[in-house]
Amino acid sequence: MFAEAADGCRIAYQLEEGAPGNLPLLLLAGQANNHHWWDPVRADFSLRTTITLDYRGTGASDRPDEIYSTPGFAEDAIAVLDALGLARVDVYGASMGGRVAQWLAILHPDRVRGLVLGCTSPGRSHGFERSQEIRRALSVRDQAERDAVLIDLMYTPDWVARHPGPYPVLGDATMPAYAKGRHLVASNNHDAWEGLETIQSPTLILHGTEDIFSPAANAQLLADRIPNAHAELIGGARHAYFHEYRETASPLVNNFLAEL
Repeated sequence: MFAEAADGCRIAYQLEEGAPGNLPLLLLAGQANNHHWWDPVRADFSLRTTITLDYRGTGASDRPDEIYSTPGFAEDAIAVLDALGLARVDVYGASMGGRVAQWLAILHPDRVRGLVLGCTSPGRSHGFERSQEIRRALSVRDQAERDAVLIDLMYTPDWVARHPGPYPVLGDATMPAYAKGRHLVASNNHDAWEGLETIQSPTLILHGTEDIFSPAANAQLLADRIPNAHAELIGGARHAYFHEYRETASPLVNNFLAEL
């Protein structure tokens, strides 16, 4: 299914029906990833209808070679909600998806009831950024080397040894190089600091204590900036806490949203 953004770009989205009576949940993936990011844990939220989308540049969505931004991705998500006739949803965004979710709650407060921000940051101007060493390691030309670095940033070695993959959080392999670059710039340029204090939605912030891809100090930084927010740190988890530590993370999300 497709929604049409304000500029005519087609945004692919996916709907999985859940039990009636609960507000739908919009799931927003990380940078340069499509909806498959959520495949390992989507069933954990089956008590409600879940909506995912392919960001422009990924999956089945159009791939214009133009400037992308996290506020722009948020507007694409609004186009999806409009296409579905959904006036209000809960939103769970992880990594860059958490950056997009921030803008959804800032720009469209009437559309977001509960907000969950996972392994994310307010942006470069105030957030804690990954080290230059990590940036250099991720800039190598060899795809296998980059994937190895990403896997280590996402998961603990013990878990990887027991779960040889595939890993749905390593990026959309079908993306053209220009689209990957556009996503990187959009995420790097994210800066929602001034708007965070206007967020009206009750907010849960989740982060792994061992996350160095988006340093864990960002969790409390966001919790202190956003009204009616609190942070939960998941001990031992790296960036893909929601996958490796799903038995901890998913109930935290479900319980938080059930109490709204």
